[in-house]
Amino acid sequence: MSTTRNTNLLDPGFELTLRPMRYPDFYERYRDAIKNTWTVEEVDLHSDVADLAKLTPGEQHLIGRLVAFFATGDSIVANNLVLTLYRHINSPEARLYLSRQLFEEAVHVQFYLTLLDTYLPDPDDRAAAFAAVENIPSIREKAAFCFRWMDSVEKLERLETKADRRRFLLNLICFAACIEGLFFYGAFAYVYWFRSRGLLHGLATGTNWVFRDETMHMSFAFDVVDTVRKEEPDLFDDELGRQVADMLAEAVEAELQFARDLCGEGLPGMNTESMRAYLECVADQRLTRLGFAPVYGSENPFAFMELQGVQELTNFFERRPSAYQVAVEGSVDLDEDF
Repeated sequence: MSTTRNTNLLDPGFELTLRPMRYPDFYERYRDAIKNTWTVEEVDLHSDVADLAKLTPGEQHLIGRLVAFFATGDSIVANNLVLTLYRHINSPEARLYLSRQLFEEAVHVQFYLTLLDTYLPDPDDRAAAFAAVENIPSIREKAAFCFRWMDSVEKLERLETKADRRRFLLNLICFAACIEGLFFYGAFAYVYWFRSRGLLHGLATGTNWVFRDETMHMSFAFDVVDTVRKEEPDLFDDELGRQVADMLAEAVEAELQFARDLCGEGLPGMNTESMRAYLECVADQRLTRLGFAPVYGSENPFAFMELQGVQELTNFFERRPSAYQVAVEGSVDLDEDF
């Protein structure tokens, strides 16, 4: 095991030295994440049970599919984090943050487990939800997309060549921009659509905190990409841009297939075409953040998502007893896209 100082972030080895600190911004991200600690026990889902009984059959189908996706989505992210990101991002400061992120993914999994236990009291229904990646085509397609990008780097022991590093970058970008930054943001839109109608406040409360965590995860990953771009700019050529655009296009289509499953012929205020515009808008924002040209030109049709950042900023400071265990000092850095 090498403990020598490396030149670049993706150089092979296992850097252990924190002083002098080479990537202090990663360390600050770790410290900021600690301030955002929350527990599942702080989420009150009791009122949701009564709300579920008020939903139409179409809305109940949507919720069933949504919680089925939640059941395994963060577990897939956590697996990639351990098997790929922690292995190849050679910075002790970054690994501190990734360790914290792994804890947050575990809290998300616990939240969704509690959500399933509350929403689906029948054990057979819960078992079917956890088997969704095998039995529900629209969820299976999203999972297959994730696993393909995990498999693409599975056998990489060390990032020795330019091709190795490009493969790793594509995996990192996939999980940040497509999975956390698109699949989850699609799911959040359904949750906030219900909240905008005064329904499922417990689900929305837990999702607020997951939203904050996922935004920070995505921002950290993009910071890693920025660092690699500075250190190894030759990796960021037209071919990589095309690969990232194609990847996001595939992710948009997979999420649209999921939307067709959830929305059917359409629900009041929520349908496949609106979701298409929203996903395309988000995809363009991810491409722009990564330094690539946007491709869709769509605008966000969901006003309740435009308000999300403002509402959470207010709630964060006014609802501390039911929001976070540890108060946050200074400004709150939400996803500026919304």
